Amino acid sequence: MLALLAVALGSVIAAVAPSIGVLIAGRVVQGLGGAMFPLAFGIIRDEFPPHRLPSAIGAIASIIAIGSGLGTVLAGPLAAALSWRGLFLVPVALTVTAAVLALVIVPESPTRATGGVNPWSAALLSGWLIALLLPLSTGAQWGWSSPAVIGLFALAAVLLAAWVIVELRSRHPLVDMRLMREPGVWSMNAAAVFIGAAMFAVFAFFPRFVQTPASTGYGLGATVAESGLLMLPMLVTMAVTGFLSGPLERWLGFRTQIVIAATVMAAASLSLAFVHGSLAAVATASGVFGVGLGLVYAAITSVVVQSVPATQTGVASGMNANLRTVGSAIGAAVMTALVTGSLGVGGLPAETGYTEGFATAGVLAFGAAVVTVAAAVVMRSRAARGAVGEVAVEELPAADLALTRVAEPLRAAAAASTEAAEMARLVEKVAADLPAEATVSAA
Repeated sequence: MLALLAVALGSVIAAVAPSIGVLIAGRVVQGLGGAMFPLAFGIIRDEFPPHRLPSAIGAIASIIAIGSGLGTVLAGPLAAALSWRGLFLVPVALTVTAAVLALVIVPESPTRATGGVNPWSAALLSGWLIALLLPLSTGAQWGWSSPAVIGLFALAAVLLAAWVIVELRSRHPLVDMRLMREPGVWSMNAAAVFIGAAMFAVFAFFPRFVQTPASTGYGLGATVAESGLLMLPMLVTMAVTGFLSGPLERWLGFRTQIVIAATVMAAASLSLAFVHGSLAAVATASGVFGVGLGLVYAAITSVVVQSVPATQTGVASGMNANLRTVGSAIGAAVMTALVTGSLGVGGLPAETGYTEGFATAGVLAFGAAVVTVAAAVVMRSRAARGAVGEVAVEELPAADLALTRVAEPLRAAAAASTEAAEMARLVEKVAADLPAEATVSAA
């Protein structure tokens, strides 16, 4: 409820902002609403039985992805119809309504994590994320070799190292680094970076690409409304495959789904790069990209949520979302550099810029498949070593039993021999103190 109301409050501040500084402050307050996503997965894990958990996670992950795409498509038309101030008021009614429904419908979580929030860890986490995202977002304008960009990257590295050290030494870490080292978690975090980069590269530049004037020789000259319609197949297929991810898990494991989905996204991106001569071609590529994106979004979240204890659900899924944001910034920076790095007719980007950019997005998407396969190999190797250890442990009791059967008679004989020797010494001692006739009787 607090996260939802933060979005509403931030939207109001932004809508009435008298200056860019106040507008940015409103956006900061809106950003608190990002907590909704990890909280949603935590609530789902509380409320749904285990057999329904994959489908529910897939549905929520799909809705989040659809919302991202829908916002990208609708922002332009809504701003044109309502002005940019009116655009900020749209979320107010939606989030207030959602907060009321959350109060009435959703019960409080029965699960509580121990410990508290480490303020130093929170500050360092925010610090290295800002120091990393700021130069990634503005490097093209500032210059990638400028002191500001290089200095911020160096600061991000230092703050990241400090954050990891603080977390490892904390009794109640904000993010459990040991948990982050598990293959099921680190591989999904790496995959989230790759997918975020590929997704944002397409989301941000697909409309600009199709709106490029036909006079350039490659542009399709689409209007703002038409570019939105061309992204519609992506949103539809994203919704369908996201909701299907959970039921599909019976036949295709989530990691298999990630590999397939990332490969599909890569193929769609390469199609945009090299086969974009008609509206039908780009609309088809858009739909195929959505197939992969909906499936991979849901599958990655499912793996993360099911790889951690219940009390770590929010932290793990939130960190995964953070890294997807880092990936988005990387994708935007790479795409911007490639598209704007080559100018064509009338100062517009040359076709080679978009070709290289979408091809790079395809390579980034395929990177998610590579890290997923690598993690599967690591996990399989660990399982094999564990199986060998279990076999040895299972065989040990039988070996112990055989050894016991052999050793028991020897132990009994040794005890009897010792007892006999003690008795003999006692008899000799007694006999030495007795008369000769008594010694015979004693013997």
